[in-house]
Amino acid sequence: MSKGIKRSMLSLFAIVLMMGTVLAACGTSSEGETTTPSTSEGSTNTETPAEEPAAGGKADNQVFRMNISTEPPSLDPAQAQDQTSFTVMVGLYEGLTRMNAAGEPEPAVAESWTTSDDGKTWTFKLRQDAKWSNGDPVTAHDFEYSWKRTLDANLNPPAPYAYQLYYLVNGAEYNTPDSGVTADQVGVKALDDYTLEVQLVNPTPYFLSLTSFFTYYPVHKATVEANPAWATEAASFVGNGPFTLAEWKHNDSIKLAKNDNYFNKDQISFTEVSMAMISEPQTELNLYNTGELDWTGGPNGEIPTEQIPVLKNDPEANLVIQGIASTYYMNFNNTKKPFDNAKVRRALAMAVNRQLMIDKITLGNQQPAYGFVSTGIKGLEKTFREEVIDTDYFKEDLEEAKKIWAEGIAEAGWDPATGFTITHNTGEGHKKIATALADMWKTAFGVEVKIEEQEWAVFLQNRTALNYDVARAGWGADYNDPMTFIDMFTSTSGNNDIGFNNAEYDQLVKDAYATQDNAKRMELMAKAEQILIGDNTALLPLYYYTRIWMNKPYVKDVVIDYSGNMDYTRGYIEKQ
Repeated sequence: MSKGIKRSMLSLFAIVLMMGTVLAACGTSSEGETTTPSTSEGSTNTETPAEEPAAGGKADNQVFRMNISTEPPSLDPAQAQDQTSFTVMVGLYEGLTRMNAAGEPEPAVAESWTTSDDGKTWTFKLRQDAKWSNGDPVTAHDFEYSWKRTLDANLNPPAPYAYQLYYLVNGAEYNTPDSGVTADQVGVKALDDYTLEVQLVNPTPYFLSLTSFFTYYPVHKATVEANPAWATEAASFVGNGPFTLAEWKHNDSIKLAKNDNYFNKDQISFTEVSMAMISEPQTELNLYNTGELDWTGGPNGEIPTEQIPVLKNDPEANLVIQGIASTYYMNFNNTKKPFDNAKVRRALAMAVNRQLMIDKITLGNQQPAYGFVSTGIKGLEKTFREEVIDTDYFKEDLEEAKKIWAEGIAEAGWDPATGFTITHNTGEGHKKIATALADMWKTAFGVEVKIEEQEWAVFLQNRTALNYDVARAGWGADYNDPMTFIDMFTSTSGNNDIGFNNAEYDQLVKDAYATQDNAKRMELMAKAEQILIGDNTALLPLYYYTRIWMNKPYVKDVVIDYSGNMDYTRGYIEKQ
């Protein structure tokens, strides 16, 4: 559109509605991102101890076929940072614990654990029948090696999720170049082959949940040291999960095969999990309709949004729309003009009609977002979002937005004729949202906004390097506590891809880490979110996700948990 042309909001959405779909990211968080997430919690326990199925029992053919949309950027626990990678990795690794659909940790490689009276020392007893896919035993030394490897300041590239291990004594210090802290000083130690001792800086109520997260997965030391590219090909990959990496056709497909060395192999029914990489939603849906896929939609696929209203009214479609603990938002590059000005960022946020976008574009019952911590995350007595009202941070107000915009660009010394670009990863839904935002901002401020689509791995690299103006993002809970959202934007976080740097914010997070008083923790995290969104509008919240999918009726016990992650490891195909 040429500069100066305006459209009514109604005509904008009439055009966008003809286009159709939306995805998400979780970056578990967030984000190998192709999905549609928002509120509340899951309900099915992923640890269903293989009850015998009713009806016709299990089919002879136990192959589960799904779509992950794109190539996973990394299957190395030290490097992974996105939803796509996590979906693959959940079958390939097992942590000390594993998370059920209600967001509660359960025993996995660790069969039991104890904590000290002060909550700072955890001692895990590992089961002695856990093995790597090559037959080697999984030991406490593997966990010690893996966690210290992730924290190593000399790891190349640096681990984006290293800060999730800062709970360990000297974890942050070891991850800091030239700190003088050595690996021996980090608070994780194998006392023997099957006893792991962990020393924490502060008592951490959700630490057990963290041990199920992929940054805490073990790696096979000999494999890693023998081949730096061990996690990039099926032939060199070694894991300890329910499945092995049987085949990896890059940018085409991945096949997982049941791991006969897995200690709980009797609970695993699927002999194969076939993962296609189909980026076009209509193609994915067509393959589902013709019986070539067993699952379509979230967490990594996408159902065309224009099809959702029709599918909602079709009782045989088996369409599921489930609220999850995940937020869809736009990154502002806080280090680049004019987005280094808080008034500019706030004006852009205030000029967005979120409900109209949900009603006309995403169509998935999402909830408008004005904060960063999503719905469905535990607070003190209710959910955090019920206790800390996000609409107190800012409100949609087009006239006020125009006033603030004028002040902001003047302060920034930026000429709006320059325009800017919204960058998004591949996906029709992301494109439609970016198009809608561009049109709304054109209408409100007369600014030209370009749209650029990038392949997922390239997009992640550019976003991490702050090589963008405005970039699409999504974040899902790694554990059920507001901190999984709040500590993302400290100045030392490897996932801080907006360039936000605020000393008061850092201190609030540090203080929340340090206290055992849950009421105080919630108060500190609420203050931090006020700084992030209420005071600085450092990013642009759009909506709280819902996960949207369909599965064939014969697919049983494949579940989506409270945060929107899929666990297919205990699933099976029912005999028809």
